[in-house]
Amino acid sequence: QVQLVESGGGLVQAGGSLRLSCAASGRTSSIIAMGWFRQAPGKERESVAVIGWRGSGTSYADSVKGRFTISRDNAKNAGYLQMSSLKPEDTAVYYCAARRSGAGSYDLWGQGTQVTVSS
Repeated sequence: QVQLVESGGGLVQAGGSLRLSCAASGRTSSIIAMGWFRQAPGKERESVAVIGWRGSGTSYADSVKGRFTISRDNAKNAGYLQMSSLKPEDTAVYYCAARRSGAGSYDLWGQGTQVTVSS
């Protein structure tokens, strides 16, 4: 089994930066992609950014392109989301997720970390 633990959330002023981390443990060899998702109060969960676990492919939501950067460190079994030029509308609970080989979607989720951007 694989476990994901996020860290790095917090309160920041608009225009500021935060770096989220996701530590993966367990059978990490089964991971083929990692992603960051977020859910704001009263809204559906949305994909923010995803990255191939072995390759270099990345994809971003239009709302964060040019501001957020997803990366991973296979040696540390960790993923990261560098968030810059934060806006109040980025306020949400951010979740790290992993997609395992054979899974049709992201099937493993962390507990989430709160990001609050004040205006």
